[in-house]
Amino acid sequence: METTTVTLQETIETLLKNKKYATLRDILTTMNPVDIAFIFEDLQDEKMPILYRLLPKDIAADVFVEMDDDTQQFLIHSLSDTELKEVLDDMFMDDVVDMIEEMPANVVKRILRQSSSEDRKKINMLLKFPEDSAGSIMTTELVILRPGMTAEEAIKRIRRTGVDKETIYTCYVADNLSKLRGIVTIKDLLLAEDDVKVSDIMDTNVISVNTFTDQEEVAQMIKKYDFLALPVVDTENRLVGIVTVDDAVDVMQEEATEDIQKMAAITPNTDKPYLKIGILSTWKSRIPWLLLLMISATFTGLIISSFESALAASVVLTAYIPMLMDSGGNSGSQASVTVIRALSLDEIEFKDILRVLWKEIRVALLCGVALGMVAFLKVWLFDGVVMGNSAADYNVALIVALTLIVTVVAAKILGCCLPMFANKLGFDPAVMASPFITTIVDAISLAVYFLIATSVLHL
Repeated sequence: METTTVTLQETIETLLKNKKYATLRDILTTMNPVDIAFIFEDLQDEKMPILYRLLPKDIAADVFVEMDDDTQQFLIHSLSDTELKEVLDDMFMDDVVDMIEEMPANVVKRILRQSSSEDRKKINMLLKFPEDSAGSIMTTELVILRPGMTAEEAIKRIRRTGVDKETIYTCYVADNLSKLRGIVTIKDLLLAEDDVKVSDIMDTNVISVNTFTDQEEVAQMIKKYDFLALPVVDTENRLVGIVTVDDAVDVMQEEATEDIQKMAAITPNTDKPYLKIGILSTWKSRIPWLLLLMISATFTGLIISSFESALAASVVLTAYIPMLMDSGGNSGSQASVTVIRALSLDEIEFKDILRVLWKEIRVALLCGVALGMVAFLKVWLFDGVVMGNSAADYNVALIVALTLIVTVVAAKILGCCLPMFANKLGFDPAVMASPFITTIVDAISLAVYFLIATSVLHL
């Protein structure tokens, strides 16, 4: 696939260089808009406007929507007012709003100047909704039918207005006050008799969301019910828009990327591809967490300093500190990642915390005992007997084994509880993932290790 893409890219660049515009247009006509947008990202800037003007009008807007922000911004500066207006007229309103949110002020002003007064009102309405809400990602282009229409009248309305709508497969039934009454599919209308009323075939058990519903919840509902679109209503149950499945997929991708960044101790700040993110932007997203974790790690240093006498009396204890800390951190990460995923998929809620805790404690005991037994044999038999380290005796092996058991149990308890408490308090549970839990577990494992050591060895 990669080889094919490179070859196509080179072919298009060669045709552009040789001004074979008719051939280029024929090639572009057969391609998917997503693939065309990908080609634009690797073109030299001066070639972009030429290639874009070769695109057939019916796919130009679709290609523009699929481009990244930088390419869109460059093309907006390159296009004439007339060309920009044609692009905007062919774009769905939610795509226009998404683009505006990523553009600098001077570009936004030019876009708004080329939009009709009616479109500007819709854009301003959508921009007023909170970020990451259903209202901010919905589209207002949908087919609305009336309960008193016949199936024949409904189909005529779809034929007349459907060309400008984002989807016509599911139609929404609203009364004269725009209040949502039901839904009907195009299949139901086509199979019904011409004189059958829409109210007789529509489904009145409508699942909808409010304009202020979180976008992640909207995406999960679309996934759960296998919807192509989900209606959005205001506080008075008036139909104001729909969220389509393609927008839901984008939301899932954004949320997954954000969670991964947080779990890796990176501040989410962009949705650009990795290679297009600047050095300073990457540094700014990483350094706050690194500083916080570095400062918090001083607690482990304080614990080690508090037990300097114990370490001096039994230096061999130092050799097993990395193993204990790593095992604890890994155990906590396993539990936290599992629980965070379950929370994001609505498989568990805060009321399930005791059940989750009981399960993780039993898993932790099994894991801890297994790790402890292996560690005991490793320290006593391998390090002590095979490697001839007389300091790694039975007592040291017992200390390491007991510490592992306690550390794994504590780590898994923290790993499952902290994300659930964070979620309950309204924070993103992904924040309570690997780096944060690892730092806490490191301190706990050292404290437990030295307390057990001083007790067993009477240091």
